[in-house]
Amino acid sequence: MSSRTLNEVESKALLRAAGVPVIATELARTPAEARALAERLGCPAAIKIVSPDIVHKSDIGGVRLTLTTPADVEAAATAMLATVRAAQPQACIAGFSVQPMAPPGGVEVIVGVQRDPQFGAVMMFGLGGILVEMFADVIFRLIPLERRDARQMVREIRGARLLHAVRNRPAVDLERLEELLLAVSHLVAQRPDIAEMDLNPVLAYSDRTLAVDARILLREPT
Repeated sequence: MSSRTLNEVESKALLRAAGVPVIATELARTPAEARALAERLGCPAAIKIVSPDIVHKSDIGGVRLTLTTPADVEAAATAMLATVRAAQPQACIAGFSVQPMAPPGGVEVIVGVQRDPQFGAVMMFGLGGILVEMFADVIFRLIPLERRDARQMVREIRGARLLHAVRNRPAVDLERLEELLLAVSHLVAQRPDIAEMDLNPVLAYSDRTLAVDARILLREPT
């Protein structure tokens, strides 16, 4: 069984079609197209290199955030292309993912899926961003999830207090977060070809949730 990793734009399109809230993200094949997309999607914007051969984009200058104007986006894309080609000249580059920056104030969480040979599809939920590496504060449930499973997952991590009101930041809408988990569960249950999924971060707000970055690995018949 061979596998194929969907790029960020493809991953988000699949998630969006399944009802998972994702931030608008589109593919630009050239710096000029990146500028046009930034004009349409809005600034400040973020761009990332799209290549099946590049896993750790930020390590070679393949990520730029908080670009304030479409002209900045085009200039950043031009510079990024030169930097990435110098670092990995053999990499196949499809273009750039372009997306508006997510609103500030969200709590970063992670949603992951893997298929265990014994138990089948398993979902992971926990604190996202660098926190998942620092504290490994995650919880697991078998897919498909029931609503009670999603409810327990968002409340049983050790850092669940971060999802509640803290000083001037309002509490996260836990029901919207539960709905995201259920939508991912339904998608994976309907798509046995989804071998792995990584949504990190998902930003949880008082009135919405948004998957900001996504990676999906598909198993393909040989």
